[in-house]
Amino acid sequence: MLPLDVFKSSLTLPSPLVPFKPNWEGASKVSLFVKRDDAIHPVMSGNKWRKLSHALTSPLPKTIVSFGGGFSNHLHALGFVCYKLGIPFNAVIRGDYSAAPTPMIEDLKSWGTRIDYVDRVTYKKRNDSAYLLHLKQQQPDAMIIPEGGSQAQALQGIKDMVDEIDIDFDFIVAPVASGATLAGIVSALNKRNENNAKDTLHHTGCNAVGVGVLKGEDYLEGLVEQFLPASLGRSNWHIDHNYHFGGYAKAPNELQTFCNDFNNTFDFDIEPVYSGKAFWAVKDMLAKGMFEDGSRIVVLHTGGLQGAR
Repeated sequence: MLPLDVFKSSLTLPSPLVPFKPNWEGASKVSLFVKRDDAIHPVMSGNKWRKLSHALTSPLPKTIVSFGGGFSNHLHALGFVCYKLGIPFNAVIRGDYSAAPTPMIEDLKSWGTRIDYVDRVTYKKRNDSAYLLHLKQQQPDAMIIPEGGSQAQALQGIKDMVDEIDIDFDFIVAPVASGATLAGIVSALNKRNENNAKDTLHHTGCNAVGVGVLKGEDYLEGLVEQFLPASLGRSNWHIDHNYHFGGYAKAPNELQTFCNDFNNTFDFDIEPVYSGKAFWAVKDMLAKGMFEDGSRIVVLHTGGLQGAR
């Protein structure tokens, strides 16, 4: 069991911000950078630490309950940090993997996580107040963290990431699934634009571009907006829904091939669930001239490589 400050000292923070120079059509007309949150830690990497960093403060919770699927990056990261900090952890997992545990679940088991497999009907109650009250009555000392770590405290951790970026930039691109990462980015950006065109990205301020990794036009926007004041509107952000490749965790051959070629070409890796779709989107947007010449673009690498195992 490690003290919290000792565990934090093992993290690479600030995470690196590196120039990125792919041989992609249109890339020479802009300046690209990658915010390498994947490099924060070999296990506790990416936006998962960002989302948890302001929830895991002294005094630490006596136990933690959270939710996810069988390949969840969130559960994996949370299970690891709970193991390191000596916090009992209860993972509520959608579906019964007891006969064939995924690599993520095998890791959780090795870290002493209590695993509760629930059916889809029960899992749908994960945000229901009556269900959460029932869990709290069963474990009164527990901190209950929503699926994906998406809670109000998560936004401050994402703001910390944006604050680490020590260059002027025009766009920051990030994958979107549960909405909290993009909401944190949006809340950290200065509101410079009155309008955010969807067909052409205008070089008129600092904008957030979300890449939807699942089918969910309007749904994903709603997930983001639940964390933002209504007065903020969508003046400096939007989500592009053209790159989900059929849905969450869908990875057709062309996306798999793109990720494999990327990993053989550059000095960091991507995977097809989150980062692969984000980088594919950037490549396609550049080819279509959707960024004005001279734009400075930061791509957020949110980690999650373990989910591709």
